[in-house]
Amino acid sequence: MCYEVRCRIVEAMSTVTAPRTRSAPPARPGTRLDWRLRFGALSAIWGFSFLLIKVGTDGYAPFQVTLGRLVFGTAVLMAAMAAKRQRLPRGARLWGHMTVAAFLLNALPFSLFAYSELTIPSTLAGICNATSPLWGMALSLVALSEDRPTRVRVAGLGLGFLGVLTVLGAWQGFDGLDAKGTAMALLASFSYPVGWIYVRRTLAGTGNSHLAMTGGQLLLATAQLAVVTPLFTDVPQRFALVPLLAVAALGALGTGLAVLLQYGLVAEVGPTTAQMVTYFIPVIATAAGVAILGESLRWSTPVGAVIVLAGAALTQIRTKRG
Repeated sequence: MCYEVRCRIVEAMSTVTAPRTRSAPPARPGTRLDWRLRFGALSAIWGFSFLLIKVGTDGYAPFQVTLGRLVFGTAVLMAAMAAKRQRLPRGARLWGHMTVAAFLLNALPFSLFAYSELTIPSTLAGICNATSPLWGMALSLVALSEDRPTRVRVAGLGLGFLGVLTVLGAWQGFDGLDAKGTAMALLASFSYPVGWIYVRRTLAGTGNSHLAMTGGQLLLATAQLAVVTPLFTDVPQRFALVPLLAVAALGALGTGLAVLLQYGLVAEVGPTTAQMVTYFIPVIATAAGVAILGESLRWSTPVGAVIVLAGAALTQIRTKRG
C-alpha cells in the first residue's frame, strides 16, 4: 500500500495524532539507529509484497491469496491488541463506516493487485502502486475544500502521469502490455486515496486507538473475502507449500507487522519523515522482481518510475499558511 496514504489514514482515524509542524524529538544515540532499521524493514516488507503476491498466485486463486493475506494480517493485529489489552471499537454507525473503509482500503485493492499479477509482472504492479499519491492529490482537489492547488503541486500531478505513460510505453501504443491487468493495478492504487478521503470524512476523531480501528477494519475485510471467495473459487486440491508460505508472509509481515511498524515510525519521527518509505517501495519491488523472479525490465520502466516518484514528491509540497 502507498505509505503516504497510510500516514494520512493514521492521522485521520484518531484524535491523537503525530504533529505535522513540529520536528521529532531528538533521538537518543541508542535509539536513532533503531527507527532507521525499522524504516528500512518497512520499505523492504512492502517492496517485497508484490513478489509475494506473484508467488502466491502461482498456487492459489487471487481471492484465496487475498483472503489468506487478510487472515494472517488480522491475526497479528488481534494478537497485538490482546497484548496491549485493547478492545475493538463499538457502535453500529462506526462499524458501518469501517465496513466501507475495509472494502476500499483492503478487500478491493488487495484483490485487484492479486488479479493484476496473473498477467503483469510484479515490477509493474509495484510501480502502479506508487501512483496513489497522484490519484490522492487529484481527488483531494475535488473532494477536500481545504486542499488548495498550487502550481508546484499541479506540475507534480502532470509530471507523475507523464511518468505513468513512460512506464506503459505510450509512444509504442502500449505494445506488449496487458491492458486488463495494468488497469486493475492502477484501479487498486486509485482505491487507496478514495478510501482515505472516506475515512477522513467519516472516521476522523472517533477517540479509538489506531490499532483498534485498523484491527476492526482488517477483521471486516476478512469477513468480506470469506463471503466472496467461496462463490468464485474452488477449494484447492492440494496446498502448495511455497505459495502458501508466500501468502502467510504477505499477511503476517506485509499486512500485520507492517502496520505496527508504521504506527511506531509515525509516532517517533512524524508522518513527513515516515512517508518517505513511499519512494523506496517501487525500487525494492522492481529489484526483487528482476533479481528473484527473473522478470524482464525495459528501459522505460525504471525511467518512468523515477518520473512518477518525482511527480508524487511534488504533489506533497504544501505552502505554509500564515
